[in-house]
Parts: sequence; structure tokens; C-alpha cells
Amino acid sequence: MPDKKPELSAAMKSKMEPKVFKKNPISGTKFTIAISSAKGGVGKSTFATNLALALNKVGCKVGILDADIYGPSIPKMFDINEKPKSDGQKLDPITKYNIQCMSIGFLADQQTPMIWRGPMVTSAIKTFTQKVNWKDLDFIIVDMPPGTGDTQLTFSQEIKMDGAIIVSTPQEVALLDVKRGIKMFDKLGVKILGLVDNMSHFTGDDGKKYSIFGEGGVKRTADEFKKEFLGEVPINPDVGKFGDKGKPIVEENPEHEISKIYLNFAKKIKNYFI
Repeated sequence: MPDKKPELSAAMKSKMEPKVFKKNPISGTKFTIAISSAKGGVGKSTFATNLALALNKVGCKVGILDADIYGPSIPKMFDINEKPKSDGQKLDPITKYNIQCMSIGFLADQQTPMIWRGPMVTSAIKTFTQKVNWKDLDFIIVDMPPGTGDTQLTFSQEIKMDGAIIVSTPQEVALLDVKRGIKMFDKLGVKILGLVDNMSHFTGDDGKKYSIFGEGGVKRTADEFKKEFLGEVPINPDVGKFGDKGKPIVEENPEHEISKIYLNFAKKIKNYFI
């Protein structure tokens, strides 16, 4: 019996080599920023919509891409009930409050479940990044779904991401998933711009602060992973009230204390990139 082991064919060697991804920018945009958290229910969509509006109010041209295929929120939060126009090749984003918007929710009834496997989700994401007529944007804000799955991989490996903002509530059960999200972006080479403590506390009628989800967890996580802590967004009933009406708080009342927090975030981001 010969001791020499059979060699792999060139075709087999090629298949076994790790795939090299080319990261392409989203056409019509300068900077792409993901709003992410591996945990659901922490307020990513509320943060993404209000940050987009705040960036617009500090002088930037902004778009928002709803990348949550299974649970799109932008149609409700921006009160958009129309379908995007198409020339047969590309879709035109729908502009609302001076923000260019795109969501799978514009193409399907909002109560229709998207019962799709991973490849279909990936195809939809590629359509939204490659076949939408985004026009002269300074920033496109990407509202990411929860988890560390197909959508996150597609963006991180194939789209030029200029940064990610991690949003979390302060309790440990949320931060367990958030830490996985941080490690995912670090592993995939996406710069994390910082962490935000959302729904950090509320102020009662007695003027006292109540930290119902715990206190300081997001700041400790930022320190643990050597990331910047961008700040807190307290709980305020007006945020949900205006969001449910389809006019987020930064648009409804730019002078509101919560709106001013978002405007400060927007100024930080603008100064960082422009």
C-alpha cells in the first residue's frame, strides 16, 4: 500500500478556502451606521428613528433603512402607508419628515408574517442596499433586527459599515445578549461607536429617579469592552405616545428633554464623521 496520501483537486482546495468578502458602500450614501443590539425589545427602532431625525435637524441629509425583515417598525413609526415607486430596476425610497425611508413593511401588508428562510432575507437586504435610489445622503441609519444572524452577517461582510451604535436597557438579561453582539462586530471588523443606555430610568411625580431595570449596567459593559459610553435615554411616556402616532418625539417636539438628548447624540456623530 502506498503511504502517499491523495492530493485534493484544485477545485476542492478552492472550495475549502475561506471566502473573501468585498465590502461595498451603499450607493448614494457617505456613511452607514447600524443601530444594533443582539437583544430584542430594548428600543432600537425608537432610537434609530429619533437619531435619524436629530441628524437631519443638525444639518445632515439622512436615510433610514429598516433591516428587520421579520418585524419592520418604520412604517408605523413614520406613519407611512404607501408603496415605493419603481422603474423596474430600482426602488425609490419614500421621503417622510425629510428622511429617505425603506422597509419591507412598505412592500407587504403590515400584518403579513414574513415566513422566510435565511437566503430570502439576505436577498431582501441586498435589494435594499443595492437597488434603492438613495440620493446624496450624508448618513444612512440601519435599524438592525435582534440577534447575530443572516442580516448582521450580510451587512458586516458585504456592506461598508462605518460604525455601529449598541443600544441596550441596563438589566443583566439584556446585557448578556448585548455582549455577544459586541463580540460579533469586533470579530467582523465593524467599529463600535459606543453604547447607549436606553430606558435607563424614569422620574416620578415626586421628582425622584427610579431605575426599574437596574442601574449602570450599560456603562459597566462599555468599560468592560473598552467602548465609549454615549449616554442615557430615560423612560418618558411621550416617546411611546408620539411614536405610536407616527411622528417620533424629535419631530413632534424638538424642544422636549428627550429630543435634546438625541440632538446631542446627533452632534457627536456629525462631528465624528464630518
